[in-house]
Amino acid sequence: MQTTESQFNFRRVLPIFSLVFVDVLGLTVILPLLHLYAAVYGASALEVGLVAAAFPLAQLIGVPMMGALSDRFGRKPLLLISQVTTFLSFIMLGLANSLLLVILSRVIDGLFGANLATAQAAISDITTDENRAQGLGLTGAAFGLGFILGPAIAIGTLEVSGSLATPAFVAAGYSLISIVLTLFAFKETLPPERRGRAIQGVRAPGPLIVLRYLRLPLVGVLLLIMFFQQVIFFGFESLLGLFNLTRLGLLGQGNALIFIYIGLILLITQVRLIGRWTRKYGERRVASLALALLAIGLVLVALTPAQPHPLYVERRAINELSAQLPGSTEAIVGSLAVDLPEDADRGLGGVLWLLVAVVPIGIGSGLIRPSLNSLLTKSVSADEYGGILGASAAMVSLANASAPILGGLVFQRFGAAAPFLLGGLLMGGVLLVSLSALRPLAHRQEVPAES
Repeated sequence: MQTTESQFNFRRVLPIFSLVFVDVLGLTVILPLLHLYAAVYGASALEVGLVAAAFPLAQLIGVPMMGALSDRFGRKPLLLISQVTTFLSFIMLGLANSLLLVILSRVIDGLFGANLATAQAAISDITTDENRAQGLGLTGAAFGLGFILGPAIAIGTLEVSGSLATPAFVAAGYSLISIVLTLFAFKETLPPERRGRAIQGVRAPGPLIVLRYLRLPLVGVLLLIMFFQQVIFFGFESLLGLFNLTRLGLLGQGNALIFIYIGLILLITQVRLIGRWTRKYGERRVASLALALLAIGLVLVALTPAQPHPLYVERRAINELSAQLPGSTEAIVGSLAVDLPEDADRGLGGVLWLLVAVVPIGIGSGLIRPSLNSLLTKSVSADEYGGILGASAAMVSLANASAPILGGLVFQRFGAAAPFLLGGLLMGGVLLVSLSALRPLAHRQEVPAES
């Protein structure tokens, strides 16, 4: 039976879930349009990449600092600072009249927008070792739900208004709602007596805090696993649309449906499965399962048959790609010398294969980060939750900044399937390393009895 202490308190978590969802909704309204903001100012392909990389690179510096400061001053003040900064960055983006201001708005949001890491620290404050992965999974679910709805809102507002400023102001509106939620619905989770003990001397907040954590044996291994799996997975996310174009002839709408399908699998995993599985098997085993599923799924995606969908017409696809704005994602495809599939041999085989192949990827991606973050919080003292989760988020940001570049090089040099096949093999290697390196955790982590 579960004890009262280990039971999950949804009422306390709900405000955190809500503010994360609203905040991510604001962010994901903007993400699908960043290349268009760059294109309006005549940006080169490299400059488009710089716009996309500005946010994660700035987060690499800002998130560990904000997370550690939340250990000292409490979660609520840092959440408010982060959200107000995000709100102002969206206003700046909507008013931008140059590429420099577009990039500057993303850098400001990245430096101070540590909302998710601080919210995860708050979740860790109010959960137990037994149900922490479930709590962290719910913040991931809020993130996934935002990623499903945000792009749809972006496309709708852009279609209605015809102005790139409108989605930015809509995002600012969602950010303002998250500020109100934090002010009135969020109750501080870190009591004063637990603040300020974790960041004295060598533990002072800043980017170097990541290096300090990397030097700790088990913590360093967990952070490296987080980094390498995210490089591989974000490479998959970044290149899947391009892969689907070359193998299945899927353009914008078709790819959007594939990503929504993956997002729904991830959402179901984080809402329904991760809490049950981590309580039954423990985070270490769930993390290993997630890595195995990701490895299998990536290999299956690489083996997707080259069969365009039944409605595909090559000439129509060429016309649609040619009609894109200069500098858009599809326009950049032309400079990568991507070959479109021919009309012959159309059918459902390739699409059906892909729909099956991404199931283990959706489940694995829903399991991996909450289970690793839960293990990280169990590897440090309670007054370091903000710092360690900030370091984890920084590793994810570094991975997100580097993955598209590395994956794109492999795609260009070795073909469309190569990044996914290589990613699957590397993910298998990460699994083997983790099974050995995390073995000491098996002796620390007692799996609770089934209820």
